[in-house]
Amino acid sequence: MNEEPVVYIVDDDPEVLKALGRLFASCGIQARTSLSPEDFLRAYDAEAPGCLVLDIAMPDMNGLEFQRCLAEKGAPIPVVFLTGSGDIPSSVRAMKDGAVDFLTKPVDAAALMAAVEKGLDLDRVHRERAGEREGLDNLVAQLTAREKEVMTHLLAGRMNKQIAGDLGVAEKTVKVHRSRVMHKLHVRSVAELVRLAERAGLLHDTR
Repeated sequence: MNEEPVVYIVDDDPEVLKALGRLFASCGIQARTSLSPEDFLRAYDAEAPGCLVLDIAMPDMNGLEFQRCLAEKGAPIPVVFLTGSGDIPSSVRAMKDGAVDFLTKPVDAAALMAAVEKGLDLDRVHRERAGEREGLDNLVAQLTAREKEVMTHLLAGRMNKQIAGDLGVAEKTVKVHRSRVMHKLHVRSVAELVRLAERAGLLHDTR
């Protein structure tokens, strides 16, 4: 992915936004600041890589509520939380909901940069896996209904003879379909097929 990542900063304190914006700029990192979750949503580009530095205590909607809102919207952007106080219950809740880190203000610059780098790495991995999933979906879409059935049985560890019995067809027919599945998905063995499906998050979908 060649697109430059963006660090979004959401805080209702303009001075905090200014200071953090300068910090990231000094490190050569593109940052976009917002005074509220609503402002962030107007500027957020889900197609661009990035992560979110989010204040906990904000009017109308606090950071934890906004984190859950983003998850419900299907926007799994990594979140680094900032808080003015060491609120242990909030930090535990945030981490359980998938936050990258939970830092207190005034935030240590090195700790913040480390958390943001981790968030950007997580976002990159997520996007790579999503792309791999999409690529496999496109390949699977080329399979016929019978070939998909055979693939499902292959991923479940069934042998040709067992698949033939399950589907009520000749073993020779299963071998033909199996060969076509391998060819269309660009794999040379069942083990490779399983690894491909597992990496793309499809293995559980076919069992």
